[in-house]
Amino acid sequence: MRNIALLITILFLTASCTSALESVGLGSSQAPPPAEAPVDAATAAPEAAAMPEATAPAAQPAADGAALPTPTRVPADKAPAAAAIPDLAAVTLRLEPLLENIDQPLFVTHAGDGSGRLFVVEKTGRIQIVQDGQLLPQPFLDISAQVSLSSEQGLLGLAFPPDYAGSGRFYINYTNRIGDTVIARYLVSPDDPNRADPASETPLLQLDQPAPNHNGGMLAFGPDGYLWIGMGDGGAANDRFGNGQNPQTLLATMLRINVNSDPDEPYTIPADNPWVAADWNGQDVRNEIWAIGLRNPWRWSFDRATGDLWIGDVGQNMIEEINWIPNATAAGSGGLNFGWPIMEGKSCFQTEPCDQSGLTLPIADYRHEGNCSVTGGYVYRGQAHPAWNGVYFYGDYCSGKIWALAPDGSGGWNTAELARNPMALASFGEDEAGELYVTDLSGGVVYRMTE
Repeated sequence: MRNIALLITILFLTASCTSALESVGLGSSQAPPPAEAPVDAATAAPEAAAMPEATAPAAQPAADGAALPTPTRVPADKAPAAAAIPDLAAVTLRLEPLLENIDQPLFVTHAGDGSGRLFVVEKTGRIQIVQDGQLLPQPFLDISAQVSLSSEQGLLGLAFPPDYAGSGRFYINYTNRIGDTVIARYLVSPDDPNRADPASETPLLQLDQPAPNHNGGMLAFGPDGYLWIGMGDGGAANDRFGNGQNPQTLLATMLRINVNSDPDEPYTIPADNPWVAADWNGQDVRNEIWAIGLRNPWRWSFDRATGDLWIGDVGQNMIEEINWIPNATAAGSGGLNFGWPIMEGKSCFQTEPCDQSGLTLPIADYRHEGNCSVTGGYVYRGQAHPAWNGVYFYGDYCSGKIWALAPDGSGGWNTAELARNPMALASFGEDEAGELYVTDLSGGVVYRMTE
């Protein structure tokens, strides 16, 4: 029966790439995510010691109704003038199967505890462990009974904090049985490091979801020690629920919260979050929000060497985009507006011309010419492939294409297509050593990226 269900899912994902389904809100322009895979969410388918309330002096807020101060950082459309510019002509890529017959593998990550283990998230609600190259017989966690699986729903994200080795706490992002997003904390079993305690769930945040797609799904700990969460716009199509430019909702945003400071509270707000003491165009903004104007930031990551934030934001039915925020955890770097639904990629959405003032535009985008949904990846910082150092890898869920992106040394960017694979490219992943992986949602395979 599972094979039949998966086949139905794949067929639905393919169908959801059509504009007709997008028009009635049944999928994204990509492919429905994980089950719809993350698409649209991938279309298809669619992270030490406790941190202080702020790790850097808080930025001075603007007066009520005034615009936020301009962040003191490199403009998001200008590449860094790095000393060593990656040569994309020297970058080659092939995928080597690591695991097969996995049940809808959606994500791969590590615990940062020195164990070298890989944790594989299955959309259906389980987290598996790979140790010394072998899949362990029992899952680390199984919450399949409490997860909804329609469209882009499921168990969508997993993050281990910097102090996991001592605290045993970890965090997941899933859609519950009624389809709402739940961010929850769990504890590892005190008797077995390879098993989580299924009774230890502590919900931190629950968000109503008006549709089964555009759930986001990714969560990770930033270099600042805070938990970052990417949220989609609530689903359907054309920002139907008006969340993209709505400062009163946590949807269509990047959230930044402190889960370490107060054991009696689910979380607290970092004092230097951009809208703690400032308004946006005279409107109050939820204090958890670090940025607004995202459609579906399915997969995003921090560069472990620089702290830069890279976001793959899934587009509607024409354009996919990559956003880059240099040194994203530095004081004053938040308060961004990525422009949805004013913009789709670098183009005006539905209305031409459009007012782009105050928007942070992507550094790269691509069109739906055999493609459907961007899958954001990672900047390579491993040791096995020196030619890859500093290169950002990303892909497309439907076409299976994988691209490399890097600064050109003159303030611009170079990009190159490296591979095209018959797969549903749901996620990239990174191990503790900085080596990279890819998951094929429909094929049930986890690949190791190599040359």
